[in-house]
Amino acid sequence: MNQIDLNGHVAIVTGGAQGIGRAVVERFVASGATVEIWDLDGDLAAQAAADIGGTVHARAVDVTNAEETMAAAKAVETAHGPIDILVTSAGVAGPNARMWEYPLDAWSQIMRINVDGTFHCCRAVVPSMLAQGYGRIVTVASVAGKEGNPNASAYSASKAAVIALTKSLGKELAAHDIAVNTITPAAARTRIFDQMSQEHIDYMLSKIPRARFVEPREIAAMVAWLASPEITFTTGAVFDLSGGRATY
Repeated sequence: MNQIDLNGHVAIVTGGAQGIGRAVVERFVASGATVEIWDLDGDLAAQAAADIGGTVHARAVDVTNAEETMAAAKAVETAHGPIDILVTSAGVAGPNARMWEYPLDAWSQIMRINVDGTFHCCRAVVPSMLAQGYGRIVTVASVAGKEGNPNASAYSASKAAVIALTKSLGKELAAHDIAVNTITPAAARTRIFDQMSQEHIDYMLSKIPRARFVEPREIAAMVAWLASPEITFTTGAVFDLSGGRATY
């Protein structure tokens, strides 16, 4: 594992109690960062922090609640100092159904978590980053946001929105040393698969030229680089992790 230097940096990882988020937390800690796991499941977040050890802290945060998210960001600053890094990996896939049959409540939930949650977290940390003149934001989108998966209209649309939000914010902050980039991974075999039909899982795998799902540690490696001081020019960009599926 190549060493990324994040010594002295304060990071927030949403959805950091499991899956991709937890892999990012582990990589950040190995790189020297102080990390706060934000997760709706506070107990799971606390267990993950205890398991990982070191400079990891847990906080129960509902990212769909703008006021709660803002308060949590201020608490991080009070406890650990200015926020240097935000990774928005909290998200849900939702059920698989044709668009005209998609459950309205599921559509709303996916948009609240994947889109509103990303917006709330970025909105909460940017003032701190502007004040110190530095920051790195990495949003977690999906190859589905670039290509649109059948029977996953809500998830695909939500991740397309994350890509567009990232591009907009990257341009808004381009005059500052604040890089805002997004990643578009193919599916990783995490608990999010529990929300999907086997037919949809098989479909996703069939589209990946590498003929396997991406590993969370592989995603974490790219995120660690994007969250580092090495990223001094690139912003508002989309970084592919689709195993060759996406061609643009």
